Amino acid sequence: MNKIIKYVISDILRNKIVIIYTAFLLASSLTVFSLEDSNSKGLLSLLNIILLVVPLVSIIFSTIYVYNSAEFIELLVSQPLKRKSIWLSIFSGLAISLCLAFFIGAGLPILLYQANMIGMTMILSGMALSVIFVAIALLATVYTRDKAKGIGAAILLWLYFSLLFDGFVLFLLFQFSDYPLEKPMIGVSALNPIDLTRILILLQLDVSAMMGYTGAVFKDFFGTYAGLLFSCAVLLVWVILPVWGSMQKFKSKDL
Repeated sequence: MNKIIKYVISDILRNKIVIIYTAFLLASSLTVFSLEDSNSKGLLSLLNIILLVVPLVSIIFSTIYVYNSAEFIELLVSQPLKRKSIWLSIFSGLAISLCLAFFIGAGLPILLYQANMIGMTMILSGMALSVIFVAIALLATVYTRDKAKGIGAAILLWLYFSLLFDGFVLFLLFQFSDYPLEKPMIGVSALNPIDLTRILILLQLDVSAMMGYTGAVFKDFFGTYAGLLFSCAVLLVWVILPVWGSMQKFKSKDL
């Protein structure tokens, strides 16, 4: 299992797309911090880039990589290896590689300019999003044989989590504006890992006052240890469920 993980990591880190992705994050991070007059504003600007680019690259690159590695996976399956070990090795290799690329591209500049709790929260959130969307990508690929359909499903999933989900929540808020929906929004935020990480970082940056009463409710909950544990548990579930679902499908899949 370790040999497969090492092979996947070395293969991915030499990939031109991952190198370009790392360089883009590094250039964007350094540029944002250099242009803004305060590091807090730089983090806020960088947050918008991270919440869009990291999930997009993680889910699409992982999807394409698994499809392109179909022959390699079939070769591994023909060996006396458990399918569970093969699938977890591929997931681990992808997750570690993309987390490393994110840390080099965005994590190091954040530590250079904002080496505090806020900076650490953003780094850990970016890595968590990388792992989550790798897991979602594996779930999409194992259920779809056709490469074009798989990549299309990955793009649709990214669009849903990044854009469509927020529109759906706003629609609900407008439709039921006469009802107190602030506390139920805490539960709704758990349905989208991107929104959950955005809330955690915004609360760290003390801009919750701009979110009105809803921001105050979020701060009262997510600003506590119980809220932090809840957030970590939800993000962990977002990793475990897709990986478990894809692994169960892969174990019984006819290659």
